[in-house]
Parts: sequence; C-alpha cells; structure tokens
Amino acid sequence: MNGGKPIVLGTSQTESFTISVTASDDSGISSKLAFFQIKREVGENYWSYHGTPACTASSTTTSTCKLTFKLDSGWGVPRNTLAGPWNVVVQLQSKDGDLYNNGGAITHPVLRRGKLSVDAGPEPVTKGKSLKVTGKLTRANWDKRTYAGYTNQPVKLQFRKAGTSTYTTVKTVKTNSTGNLSTTVTASADGYWRWSFAGTSTTSAVNATGDYVDVR
Repeated sequence: MNGGKPIVLGTSQTESFTISVTASDDSGISSKLAFFQIKREVGENYWSYHGTPACTASSTTTSTCKLTFKLDSGWGVPRNTLAGPWNVVVQLQSKDGDLYNNGGAITHPVLRRGKLSVDAGPEPVTKGKSLKVTGKLTRANWDKRTYAGYTNQPVKLQFRKAGTSTYTTVKTVKTNSTGNLSTTVTASADGYWRWSFAGTSTTSAVNATGDYVDVR
C-alpha cells in the first residue's frame, strides 16, 4: 500500500497512490475477477477507491498486480470524518479458478495532510540574546477543500547547528486556537530552526523547512 507509507491526501484533486500485490498459485494468476479496493465507513459517511489492477507475470506461478488511483473531479477527496484506518480489499483468481478475497481484513491509514511553517528572528541576532520562533500548523480540511489551523497540538521546536546534519529537540509547544506557534529561545550558535509535528491518527506527520539564523 503506497510503498508502505500512509496515504496522505491534501485538498487537490490530483493526488495519487498505488496498491501492489504479489500473488502465487501453481497454475499461475489470472486477470479475471481481479479487484482492489480501499474503503471506509463512519456512520452515514462512506468512501471508496476501487478498480481492476494490471497483473504482470514474473514466472509461470507468480504475478505482481498493481493499481494506481489518480484522483480527479469525479473521485475527489473524502470527508474529514473518514480520516483514519481504511479497509483494503484484495481479490485475485488463479488460472485454474481458485478465488482469493481477503474481505477487507487488513487496514491502512488514510490521513489529512499537515503543513508547518516557521520563522525565526531577528536575523542576524547577537549571541546570548533572545530569538523568537513562530509558525503555524495547518491540516487539510477535506470538507471545504482548504487548509485550517490544527488547534491544541504538541509541536517540537528543533535546532540543527550549522555544519551538522541532525536536529535536536529544544522544547515542545502547543498550538493555539488558530494553529499558531510562538516561543523564545536564547541564541547560541548559527543554525537552522524548525517545528516538527509527529502526526495523529487522522493527520500526517510534518516537518517545517529549517529557517537559518546567523548568530554574531
């Protein structure tokens, strides 16, 4: 499912993801009755992406079947309430007629896309002086096809010293009622500041692009 990663959808109608299944049978895998689906139902809300995969044989017994879902104006993105674990249905038939259907027994996360911004200043800043770091955490609102602030969420403030490759967490700050973030730190060295959000059961993890600050 999607290369092993959660399916993350924003507000665009041009998102895409792929289901790939490798199947074996002593008679080989047929293209008849092949069907893939990912679906979720919560109360009165239901959504499904489904279709017929293309199967390519790698031997007389084994085939890999793939189906890429490309959202368009006809498919679109689901309702907000449907973010979370979706049931994945796999149906394949062997050439001698054996039918496999997992009944949607496995699940895969389909999440609302998160976005993070960051701004650190003043730039440049004197060593030992206060540095203010702000930002905003938003997530896709599938119902309204826009992004809105994600409130009361813990977000890590991280720093990467110039010349290094690893970010270190400095503190954790919660977003306010509009998704905004703000804190102050003491400037000690040149480097990059960013916000990092771990994600939730409905929303993807996301890191802001580091903002470089020159310390003098």
